[in-house]
Amino acid sequence: MASPAETVPPTVAGEPPAPFPWVAMYHSVGDRSDDPYRITVTPERLAGQLRWLRRRGLRGVSVRELLAARAEGGGKGLVGLTFDDGYTDFVTDALPLLHRHACGATLFVLPGRLGGDNAWDPRGPRKPLLTADGIRYAAAEGVEIGSHGLTHADLTRADDRALAAEVATSRARLQELTGAPVDGFCYPYGSVDARVVAAVREAGYAYACAVDPGPLTGPHALPRLHLGQRDTAWRLHLKHRLHGLRRRPVEGV
Repeated sequence: MASPAETVPPTVAGEPPAPFPWVAMYHSVGDRSDDPYRITVTPERLAGQLRWLRRRGLRGVSVRELLAARAEGGGKGLVGLTFDDGYTDFVTDALPLLHRHACGATLFVLPGRLGGDNAWDPRGPRKPLLTADGIRYAAAEGVEIGSHGLTHADLTRADDRALAAEVATSRARLQELTGAPVDGFCYPYGSVDARVVAAVREAGYAYACAVDPGPLTGPHALPRLHLGQRDTAWRLHLKHRLHGLRRRPVEGV
């Protein structure tokens, strides 16, 4: 049987057939008073974006659910929702809104920084990361848990030993922590090359998310669309309509 990432589906609901799944990328949900990297959306903005999806017959789901539906020739009306880094505000601010709008999501976390903060960001506020209990809670609430590596390292600069730890060891730790398979990986900073893609594939991940991987695009380098505070209804409409023009069909996705 084909894996969820191995079959190209024909449609995306409510719009002309799309060549590529629509996967949205979020990070933090909360206070934006100090947000130099523009990675934060307010709960009010996220709520508006989720309402926009639902009013158009679309529903946010985990990447696992999206790819599984497409592998069966479906996926109509499904949009992948991903949240990077595993901030505690995912549980406090994002998850209640996802439940309210009957949406799912994938949360990419850092098992090497449990209960820590975003020390990799040289500017901006320190944002706390989920503890092991927080991750287990999110998983129990139906959120797909994926790996973002151990420590948020740029994998294209890592030596072979560090790459193996960031990719394979992080997966093993999360599977032990959650008691469930970990199918998805997310490249820190969106940095990816052929060597890193191969390492992720060999570690047993079914898929991996990037940002704009260009010629590497495929099941282990899925492009995503950043959604931020500026994305009001009109901008969302344009991004969704233009998605089919920007992403061409790719074998295996």
